[in-house]
Amino acid sequence: MTNSSATLEAPLEHVRALIERATEAPSLSALAAIAKLSPTRLQRAFRQRYGMSPAEYHRARRFGQFKSALRKGSAVADAVYDAGFGSGSRVYEHTNRLLGMTPASYRAGGEGASIRYTTTDTPLGQLLVAATAKGICAVTLGANDEELEQRLASEFPHAERERVDNGREEWLDAVIARIASELGWSDKAAPELPPLDIAATAFQWRVWEALTRIPAGTTKSYGELAAELGQPGAARAIGRACGTNRLALIVPCHRIVREDGSLGGWRWGVERKRVLLERELDKSASHKR
Repeated sequence: MTNSSATLEAPLEHVRALIERATEAPSLSALAAIAKLSPTRLQRAFRQRYGMSPAEYHRARRFGQFKSALRKGSAVADAVYDAGFGSGSRVYEHTNRLLGMTPASYRAGGEGASIRYTTTDTPLGQLLVAATAKGICAVTLGANDEELEQRLASEFPHAERERVDNGREEWLDAVIARIASELGWSDKAAPELPPLDIAATAFQWRVWEALTRIPAGTTKSYGELAAELGQPGAARAIGRACGTNRLALIVPCHRIVREDGSLGGWRWGVERKRVLLERELDKSASHKR
């Protein structure tokens, strides 16, 4: 961590905590005054630290609550107000970007949504990448195409799902190329990551963003990551956030291990996790020679 980053750590965490507790999103100018930063610098530093602006962070936190209520069967109107939205119109204003479909459609298993996906063979097994019109919604590993397609169907049972061939879908191909480059399966340069269409709680976003900062070839325990996030008692919650990650290899939850250093579990198989960590360690060591 640079000296500048270390200096900003405390004010940024303070701002994040205020946003977490706020029913209405605080203004950028008010947050900047609290952090003793200019609004522009706060916006830039907050986005760099958490992957989104303060306003987007607040919306993501509420949409996480909203999404959870929908998945549990709550009526849309009840979920709107339980999540702290003042009206249904405010939900629909941002729904497409955060859910990739209307709230009623998400609750109905993706009814009315259009999802494109493809699969490819990798040294870790079959890889599936899926996207809505707004961004990448799933990156998963499995033994074969049938297993992966069934998993996608269980998440969005009523969505329109269309398989596309490799080389015919820019976003899907970009994710595959990026993974292949970063893990050493390809010598080509890694392309930019496409936009994501993953709705989650603010805490999940914080965990996932922190995971992306763990260098390849290294690991951290649940407790170490919890302490890094300023929540030393949140090791179990971090485990749950890792368990709900739908972006295999993009969000590297495989770099989290148990306190004793043992691998623990992984959503896509502990043996794959072992092989992946060994591959990353070997690649990291070769770069240092």
